[in-house]
Formats: sequence, structure tokens, C-alpha cells
Amino acid sequence: MSVIVIAFTTLDGVASDPDGSSGTPGGGWAFRHGAEAVAGDKFRVGSTLDDGVLLLGRTTWQLFSTIWPHRDDPFSRRMNAVPKLVATSTLADTSAWQNSSVLDGDLVDAVKQEERDVVVTGSLSVVHTLMGADLIDEYRLLTFPTVLGGGTRLFPDGTGTAHLECVSVERVGAGTLSRYVRGNSVEDSGR
Repeated sequence: MSVIVIAFTTLDGVASDPDGSSGTPGGGWAFRHGAEAVAGDKFRVGSTLDDGVLLLGRTTWQLFSTIWPHRDDPFSRRMNAVPKLVATSTLADTSAWQNSSVLDGDLVDAVKQEERDVVVTGSLSVVHTLMGADLIDEYRLLTFPTVLGGGTRLFPDGTGTAHLECVSVERVGAGTLSRYVRGNSVEDSGR
């Protein structure tokens, strides 16, 4: 089982409001490059979704539940078919998006007990909680050539040290898809 974080980021590490749906200053930065820049399986997670589980926070789940169920391309079918766990204490009804359920119990404990690959998308509060528990095995980052100078960063101040290995980098439209996995040093092998 691996925990894979996928995120849109700016050059200065901001990962909040890439589509502008939160109405933050500078929001919508990823979509300024056109819908094609963010459409489809840009993060190369399609086959992982076939046997894995998608983990989302409530806000991201609510946004996605208004978008994905109405799409019918091959990647959308995978997104709709994958089991989805929603980390929330306020959402009770997940019927708006098939194969969704509220995560039962503590987030960290649930991820530790999961036997499938876990893909976390958006959901910065979930990502930051998993970072704090040292549970993230891989980051797939689609970085756009934008500098915002403010916003919620993927790696905020106070994030613990992590030694990662870059396993691939490729240009994807206006952005760059980079994959980083846990480093292989002695100090990182405790998990």
C-alpha cells in the first residue's frame, strides 16, 4: 500500500484554489492555461485508481461531486468507479457521487489500516495531516509557471524534514509533472 498525493502547484509552492472555486485572490491560476492543461489523467494515476481508493476532504469532495458524475470519458469513468473516502466530521450524505463514503474513525488510523493504494487529491488539510504522521510515500506535482506570493502551500512553514527522490519529470502542457518518492536513506527506512 502506498499513499500518493497529487496536487497542482505554483512555482512558489501554492496549492490552494487552482480552479478559482474558493474565490481567493489569485485563485484559478491553473485554469489560466486553459482547460486542457488540467483535463484528463495529467497525474498518471489511472491504473492506480483501478485497484486503489481516493481520499478526499469534504470541500474537495463536494466540488468534485458536482463535476465528475456528469462526465463519461475514460478517465472520468475511472474517477466515478473508484471507491472514495471522505474525511469529514460534518458531511453525512455522500450519495451525490457514486462509490463515496464517509471515512470512519481517525484519518491517520484509517490510512494506516488501508490495504489499497490511497490517492489523495486536493484536500490540503488531509495532506498536511498525513505529512505530520509521515504517511506519504509519493508526491505527483503538476507545477505551473505562476508565482502568487501568497496562499496555502503544499509544504507550509513547519513541515518536517523529508528526503525524497525525484523519479521523473516531464512537460505536460504549460506545466511540469514531477514525481517524488520517499528517499532510501537509513533514517527514512523506519516505516
